[in-house]
Amino acid sequence: MSVSTKFALLAALLVAIGSHDVRADKKTVCTITVNSPDEKEIFRRNLPRDDFQFVELVERGRPDWLESACRTDVRCDVLLISGHFDGGTEFYSDRLDAREYLPIDEMERASCSDSCPGLFSQLKEVYLFGCNTLNAEAMRSASGEIGRSLVRSGHSQVDADRLSRVLGERHGESNRDRMRHIFKDVPLIYGFSSKAPLGPMAASTLDRYFQSGSRGEIGSGRTSSKLLGLFTPSSMTRATGLSDSDADAGFRRDVCHFSDDRLSVTQKLGFVHELMGRDMAEVRMFLDHIEKYSASLSETERQVPMVSRALDEITRDEVARTRYLEFARDADLPAVRARMVELARSLGWLSAADQRAELIRMIGDRLAADTSGSADVDLVCALNKDHGLDQELHRLQLPPAQTRKVANAAVLACLGSTEAHARVLRALSSSSDDEVQIAQVYLHHRPIADATELRGVAAAIARMNGSDAQVRALDTLAHYRLSDRESLEELTRLFPLAKSVNVQRAIAGILIRSDYQTIGKPKLVQTLRDHRLKSPDGEDSIDVLIRQLGRHDPAGAERKG
Repeated sequence: MSVSTKFALLAALLVAIGSHDVRADKKTVCTITVNSPDEKEIFRRNLPRDDFQFVELVERGRPDWLESACRTDVRCDVLLISGHFDGGTEFYSDRLDAREYLPIDEMERASCSDSCPGLFSQLKEVYLFGCNTLNAEAMRSASGEIGRSLVRSGHSQVDADRLSRVLGERHGESNRDRMRHIFKDVPLIYGFSSKAPLGPMAASTLDRYFQSGSRGEIGSGRTSSKLLGLFTPSSMTRATGLSDSDADAGFRRDVCHFSDDRLSVTQKLGFVHELMGRDMAEVRMFLDHIEKYSASLSETERQVPMVSRALDEITRDEVARTRYLEFARDADLPAVRARMVELARSLGWLSAADQRAELIRMIGDRLAADTSGSADVDLVCALNKDHGLDQELHRLQLPPAQTRKVANAAVLACLGSTEAHARVLRALSSSSDDEVQIAQVYLHHRPIADATELRGVAAAIARMNGSDAQVRALDTLAHYRLSDRESLEELTRLFPLAKSVNVQRAIAGILIRSDYQTIGKPKLVQTLRDHRLKSPDGEDSIDVLIRQLGRHDPAGAERKG
């Protein structure tokens, strides 16, 4: 072989090696675009193709697109997620034609299961273009029963207060904490502590960043003060992924027990049982995770012999059962107490009758404290939506003075008391806005089904004095799509007498939803035109009603012309 030929071959080999090195050094920018592509396009336009390749992970029309992406051999250096963020549950789109979304639970599952090594293992940077993605505000806190439980278990009050703070910080699970857990060991995570800019505005800011000559920072894993500075008005901030040496690493391992696909159902139930052996204050902080996992177990899974045995071990743990129920009965919030009772039923610690007894005991405690409000009414009506607690009503014996209070009466009405139901209906026409609000909550769960009752309520509301309470009561009545002539005539008589435009608007809101065949249209249209109060902010529901009546009454429309 001649010297010149050898030189040519060597040159070709060096070129091939050089080309290979270029490809090897090329960074991969993975994008998850569930809403606006603006941010992605700015990155694509400004990063050189010789140094960066882009891979969109979302496959339109495919619900399991994330799982599909995890099965590919793509390895991401940079990840861009673009989408609205609803405060902790998912990234989503506001476009009606978009069906794709990104649940945080699914990201957590993939991270904990290590099922996406290509997507997560070599990430240097993550960009989260969504509101509150790195908001550090805790999603949950340690309430009063946490400290009391710690004192009961032997801690001094000082230690109990300190441990309550520690538990609150550890289990706060802010958006920032969850992103740090999901993107474990990632050197740099960009996101927003509050409101993020919309796609076009974010793209404009990113364009200024790239035009400043800073593109060399992308994929380095080093914080860009230039980028943070440009996004300062939009609350951009940064974080690092959790590491094994982080103080929070043990908590991540605990949380991952619930979502790690590599663990069997039996192993996960074993962890739940182990949790129940810890201080009940910590069990309370894990309540969301435990009840979500328990609810995910199907009846078929529960019948599998190994799973059944694991559940039975929890059920037969009388020490844990006693400690758990004692803690539940001390819970500050009735809603939390009810959830803990539901979980106790799911774990086999309560029979159906026991569960009803516990709920009635909780309701009785609230009534005895005489602090019931609309939240209690909402909870009790929801708990008794199937009327299963009606049979327990006799267990609640209140003195007459207490039953006259609307909140207490509404709670009893939720449990099937006919006398209390009548008291709540009267409260809907009360001069007290608080009482009307409580009646409104009750009627959301227990709508009026009797025509005579509805007619009486409508007449009583029409006689109110035009206060904010009357507007609220009228708004409640609007949900019934009235067709009763007497009720509608009562309201039309009220319209010209109303001294408030808000009352007139509320009446119009009822009539818009009513049976047009029942209303004397020509006369009503004239009444509306002659007596409507001037709107301070332009067209309103009264104008809409006049147009609706005109469309349903061509003769009236002609008379108008």
